[in-house]
Amino acid sequence: MTESEVFDAAVVGGGILGCSTALNLALGGMRVAIVERRGLGMGASSVNGGTLAMQTKTVAMIPYHLRSLELWRTAGDWLGSDVGFRAPGSMVAAFTDAEAEMQESRMVARQAAGAPIEFVDLKRAREIEPGLTEDAKMVSYCPIDGYASPPVIAKAYRGALVREGVAVREGTAVAGIDRDGEGFSIRLGDQRLTARRVVLAGGAWLKGMAGWLGVELPIGVLVNLLAITERTRPVMRTVASVANGLLTLKQYDNGTVLIGGGWIGRGNLEEGGVEIMTDQLVANVRLARHVIPGLAASRVARGWLGLNCHVPDWKPIIGPLPDLSGAFIIGCCRSGFTGGPILGRLLAQEMLDGNPEMSLEPFNPARFTDFPSVSMAS
Repeated sequence: MTESEVFDAAVVGGGILGCSTALNLALGGMRVAIVERRGLGMGASSVNGGTLAMQTKTVAMIPYHLRSLELWRTAGDWLGSDVGFRAPGSMVAAFTDAEAEMQESRMVARQAAGAPIEFVDLKRAREIEPGLTEDAKMVSYCPIDGYASPPVIAKAYRGALVREGVAVREGTAVAGIDRDGEGFSIRLGDQRLTARRVVLAGGAWLKGMAGWLGVELPIGVLVNLLAITERTRPVMRTVASVANGLLTLKQYDNGTVLIGGGWIGRGNLEEGGVEIMTDQLVANVRLARHVIPGLAASRVARGWLGLNCHVPDWKPIIGPLPDLSGAFIIGCCRSGFTGGPILGRLLAQEMLDGNPEMSLEPFNPARFTDFPSVSMAS
């Protein structure tokens, strides 16, 4: 790549949202570059739990996640390699009357949005998931839910991007972005990359990236806590979750059990970084053992932190940045791993012909700025 090369679009950020957007732009005929300071999928996308479950999604996002789940099921075909997708179904258990009341309200709303969730009695629940505790007061079940492997999906996306001719710039930190005529000049140390359009897809780092272009967005970051056990005998079949909180559990083919969500870590990206809180990790493990008693003999091998950015209304920000022709953003997608395949495709469709197969208007970035609302079709 030389400084004289001009791309139709440059995607800054190589997580699943950035990779999905770049791939679909390339499939649509654009000449695309993707820039990532580490390796593709090695940021927040690589440290999430990989859960693909409708029972833990916000109601407004259910239609999008259902469409994305269809893409996950066929990911091996359109990415060209297996991504570790499994669909054993998911269980959500409530343990108190208050939790059961909350769970019923939430799941009924998700049912109305199209998620095939059903309430099952404890006997039926334990037929589906023999590892489930007998202490649950209410259990809901979704047969289409599952999970995939974040590291495997990153490798698969990289292969697909290279095959479609995308210029992949890994290990390359972006220092800033400048307007350059009708396009953009992306500063890469002592080099520059020029593109007619730019897509900000930096995940937890989106707030600072938007600042490069003079846009202030109310982006916050959640510090999720995850842990994985040593290999153990089969103790569960499904993805299991707790109604009071977002703790999820799943056992992989190799016998390890992932414990994700629940009580969180602490810190922030601007001051001092983030860190695991040992007491929070212990609390998550205890709760996991309560949900799946067979985990009592399992030992935790390691723990780590995942980063999840959000805005005040907890919806994604996807679309053109106001007053900046050619600049786009995608992020703040809680459960962005689940939605990545469809959300990146929708933004690419918006950029290619202004006609995405599902509306992006609810996610218009202009709702958080002082600028007039920008039409998604502009």
